[in-house]
Amino acid sequence: MDNKEKRILDEVLDMHKKMPEGAMNIRLNGEAAERRSTANIEITSRPDGSGINIDIKPHTKNQTCCIPVVISKTGYKEMVINAFTIGEDCDVTIVAGCGIHNCGDQESEHDGLHTFHVGKGSRVKYIERHYGEAAEGRTGGRIMNPKTEIYLDEDSTMEMESTQIKGIDSTKRETKAVVGRNAKLILKERLLTNGEQYAESRMDAELVGEGSSANLISRSVATENSRIVFYSNIAGKAACHGHTECDSIIGDEAKVLAVPALDADHPDAELVHEAAIGKIAGEQLIKLETLGLTRQEAEQAIIEGFLK
Repeated sequence: MDNKEKRILDEVLDMHKKMPEGAMNIRLNGEAAERRSTANIEITSRPDGSGINIDIKPHTKNQTCCIPVVISKTGYKEMVINAFTIGEDCDVTIVAGCGIHNCGDQESEHDGLHTFHVGKGSRVKYIERHYGEAAEGRTGGRIMNPKTEIYLDEDSTMEMESTQIKGIDSTKRETKAVVGRNAKLILKERLLTNGEQYAESRMDAELVGEGSSANLISRSVATENSRIVFYSNIAGKAACHGHTECDSIIGDEAKVLAVPALDADHPDAELVHEAAIGKIAGEQLIKLETLGLTRQEAEQAIIEGFLK
């Protein structure tokens, strides 16, 4: 990898130029730039060449697996499928995401499907970051369409944090989950759009087991002429708890649409939704300006705090 590609990788992993330990697979322009399995986490290529399989042995604790993607070619497009099988009684962290540096005037695109089968009693934290940039004077678009499918066995937990840092011109994000008995799902996303960018996000959680729960949270900031669309749906098919929340900051000529939905198919399904869209409060700006910040610095500080 050259210095430009390493910098993009650092943006995705947020590791401050320190390569993480543990299992790893770095995909660069469709090829495996580096792969490392461990005694408990095995990474293998899918037979059809479409991506990788990640198998995590039962009782694996306090281990990390990183599978970032970097694209540095203009006009390059790919569809990648990564399948995770997590055994029972595990506690692991998985770091993924994609960074695109488009050096030309053609569109570069990464579409991905991640599937997670989480075994009984296991806990998974999944961190996904997306970042894009263009070479100076170039107009090539950066497109990402990530899909995630999650299947949680009894007493398991999955927490997913998905962040679109900046520079993605178009994205359609889909996350679907089936949550079993006493299992817990937490989905958190943070989206930032500007210019003419478009971001669409869909979250669907099916609570099928008694005592299952889901918390779907989206925070977004849309400025200039960009647009963000958020759909969420929780289907309660057992005695369960579900909550979905969308908070957005809007500015300039941007547009935001939030469509939360609840579907209760059981008398003991407890489901709640919240949605709020608004501009930055004037009193917040004034307070920061009195501390010496410019209007632009104050707005940036508020946005960064909101998206944390």
